[in-house]
Amino acid sequence: MARKKRSLTSSIPDGTAASGVGGKIAKLSHDPQPQEPPITAGKKRSSSSAFYGDGKTVKQSDDSQPQEARRKCTADDLTPSLSLATSAISLSLRFITGGSGTADLLLLPSQTLTLESSVHAAAVSLARLISLLGIPPQTLNLSPDPSPQPSWFARFLSSSSTAGDHRWGENFRMSKPSFYLLLQTLSPSLRSSSAPIPLDHKLGAALFRLAHAAPFPAVARRFGLPSPDLACRAFYEVCKAVADQLGHLFELSSDLTRVLQGFHWMSLPNCCGALGFSRFAGEASVVAQAVVDSEGRFLDVSAGWRSSMPPAEILPRTKLYSSQAVVLAGGPPLQLNGVGSSVPRYFLGGSCCPLLPWLLTPFAGNHGGGAAAVFNVVHGRGMELVHRAFGRLRARWQLLRGVWKEECAEALPFVIVAACLLHNYLIKCSEPLPEDWEAVAAEVESGFPEFEGTGDEAGEKIRGALASHLSKVIGP
Repeated sequence: MARKKRSLTSSIPDGTAASGVGGKIAKLSHDPQPQEPPITAGKKRSSSSAFYGDGKTVKQSDDSQPQEARRKCTADDLTPSLSLATSAISLSLRFITGGSGTADLLLLPSQTLTLESSVHAAAVSLARLISLLGIPPQTLNLSPDPSPQPSWFARFLSSSSTAGDHRWGENFRMSKPSFYLLLQTLSPSLRSSSAPIPLDHKLGAALFRLAHAAPFPAVARRFGLPSPDLACRAFYEVCKAVADQLGHLFELSSDLTRVLQGFHWMSLPNCCGALGFSRFAGEASVVAQAVVDSEGRFLDVSAGWRSSMPPAEILPRTKLYSSQAVVLAGGPPLQLNGVGSSVPRYFLGGSCCPLLPWLLTPFAGNHGGGAAAVFNVVHGRGMELVHRAFGRLRARWQLLRGVWKEECAEALPFVIVAACLLHNYLIKCSEPLPEDWEAVAAEVESGFPEFEGTGDEAGEKIRGALASHLSKVIGP
């Protein structure tokens, strides 16, 4: 699927409005007759009464403030204050660009990105103000240290000599050994790209953007890339390389024995995974369907469905639906103890899905303490795996938590799949989750409408047999 590669830009007001404001400032600065300052809320002007011959009383202002104190500030008056602000911003820019040595390497990524955004916004605003006031540019210079500095990433690599440096996890969601193993794995695809960027810089830039939702201009500055457009191109090249080289980590067909064993320990015999859905925000949000195992790995992912489509309409259009017979037909039905029945291999599905022979959904309604209630409890534990997997995915890759603009939304499904594969890679490497992952996973996601159609008769029999088995094994 072709993907749009665009950098996000913001519009800046044209010079017409600026010149209008400048004209007003100039007029006020040279007005020989200062205007009476208006009365504002919260401030009362003292007054006195004067009697005239006709007996009328007239209020008179008692404001004796000299006119000099009410004189409008001129550019010359503001220059000393603006000079101090300019110096502070210039020093901050120098800090961000590495002119202060390695101090910026000690900050967390979120701290650096927030500081960088605030300082650059302040620099733009101050530059506009200086222009409006007509102050010569050479008087107040906002430029950082003109001497070339190594990029943040180059200095980070030089300062990080140990494999256990925690900053790797903070910045890239993985340790140094896992980073270079991933680089080695993706190199065949990355070398064939046209972007003239060192491979470690390209991978680092893509992971940093994915982990922290960093905008392309910030990524370009941080990794020494020539432009935001090149940072954008590098990001999508890495996503494509991940899909090409790590696709085998969707292990639904290749490692089903391990998956079955994991669900067996959850009292779900012959279960091959839990199937669920999640929305990813955008001006037009998209839905992803995924199957996960008992450890939270993604076994199958289908992303890019319109949010207006209910899961019952999405499922029949996926590759999983058309291939499930092949995936699940590899083993015989499992004989259940105590009920004299057997169940074939199956997936768990939410109440938003139809009940099928290979997709078991919960019983509807309140069933007290019967077999259906026991089944629903065990079923709910299995479905929680999907919710937690999507929560961990968002905690690791914060780019998926943001709102994507419409012109970029076409690439979102592509990024979701790459993020799921990297999530599996990190589980395989035993990489820890971010410290705040539980808070992200606990975020309540709007649900999907329940399926209101009729359940499959064969599916009802299989679900009933499994419910009877669970009620005998687990009890009410």
